[in-house]
Amino acid sequence: MIGPLALRLGPIFLSGGRMEYLKPWLPVHDQIERLVSRGVEIDDKQKTAALLHEIGYYRLTGYLYPFRESEDRLDETGRTHVQVLNRYRPGTRIMDAAHLLDFDRRLRMLVLEGVERLEVAIRTQIGHTLGRHHAFAHEEPTMFVSAFIAPTTDANGAVTASQHGQWLSRIKSRQDSSDEAFVAHFRAKYDDRMPIWALTEILELGHLSRLYTGLRNDVATEVAHSFCVPTKRLMASWLATLNYVRNIAAHHARLFNRKLVTAPKRPRPAEVPLLAHLSESEAPKQFGVYSALAVMAYILRSTHIDEEWPGRVRSLLRAFPSTEHIDLGSMGVGRGWLEQELWSGLEKL
Repeated sequence: MIGPLALRLGPIFLSGGRMEYLKPWLPVHDQIERLVSRGVEIDDKQKTAALLHEIGYYRLTGYLYPFRESEDRLDETGRTHVQVLNRYRPGTRIMDAAHLLDFDRRLRMLVLEGVERLEVAIRTQIGHTLGRHHAFAHEEPTMFVSAFIAPTTDANGAVTASQHGQWLSRIKSRQDSSDEAFVAHFRAKYDDRMPIWALTEILELGHLSRLYTGLRNDVATEVAHSFCVPTKRLMASWLATLNYVRNIAAHHARLFNRKLVTAPKRPRPAEVPLLAHLSESEAPKQFGVYSALAVMAYILRSTHIDEEWPGRVRSLLRAFPSTEHIDLGSMGVGRGWLEQELWSGLEKL
């Protein structure tokens, strides 16, 4: 049984040069009144209370954030900046947030499904490509760029292990903590040394991304080409983005209107024609989640890993719960982009 939600909604004051949090606790019915007082239309308080018990005030107001009013203000230097206010725009309904919550939940599920297919394929391809060079290619310094195998220096000037050495150390810890039967087999019979094609099975996408970034250009390019990606530079960037959005989705965080901290590099139009629209002059300057979805769609369909995923994503995006105050532009979707060949038709690549 879910108990009362603890929510603190009071003043914050300075004490000893630091911010001290002393906001009063509010029960759910007062949370609802707080929303109403700030301009949110609530027709059914019982359903709203159930929603607050399920997801919490802060998660709910995160989805209401795009509906808050704002105004331009001058700072002490005379520059204008936008100040987001605690009031909500007229016509904001609690169901607007509920619909966005449901949309975002379905989006995260699709992202996790797509990343899972890609992660397994990337494990396989890296293991296969490196394994052809040597069963333990991941241990061989000659497989990596010099910056990856060179010792590093910490902030105090002390020499520490190379990026490669640090990666190997993390992977060893992962082996030691694994309870997979095949890992135990290598532990008992082969002195815990695993060939790369077996090791990749216990690597997470972040481990794979880090390993890939350190690879020699010729080896990394071979892996990239197997996914119809023209360069190591693009592939490394896209792997980092995949890992970033995967972590957001896996931790149930808000995804739909997030500005990507780890954004995918945009290819030149001639490099990847299906993604040329990302570089249009009117393309959004900030990277919304659409950029990550587009990269995933391109790889999944171009390698025939999952040719249906792009269409399912397009169908979901077309069902975006647009209102007067928010639309697909919040996801970084440009005008007409869902009609691009990337989403609609399949062609030989």
